Amino acid sequence: MPRYLISFDDGSMDHIPEAHLPAVSEAAHAVLREAKSAGVWIFGGGLQRQQSSIVNADGSVTNGPVPETKAVLGGFSIIEVPSHADALRWAAKIAQACRCAQEVREIMFDPES
Repeated sequence: MPRYLISFDDGSMDHIPEAHLPAVSEAAHAVLREAKSAGVWIFGGGLQRQQSSIVNADGSVTNGPVPETKAVLGGFSIIEVPSHADALRWAAKIAQACRCAQEVREIMFDPES
């Protein structure tokens, strides 16, 4: 069954007043509980706002993109559903709960993973 990455960029939730964050958190957790109950949830979470580290093929480490100058991932969910349409329905629930747009991408199947 296909797996999908549902994600949003860092800063996508910055428009939400701090006083509203507990309600947003509860709404997001409600969708997470619903996804778990439906058996579609694989993994997800938010990412700390910070500059990332890039480990290159030769093992050297460089600084990653600076969040102010390039879009970086702010949070994600991985779900397993029968179709792209199903993934879009879950993304809509997440978007409503988190009050920000979500990007949906199918994860390429790798039989070795």
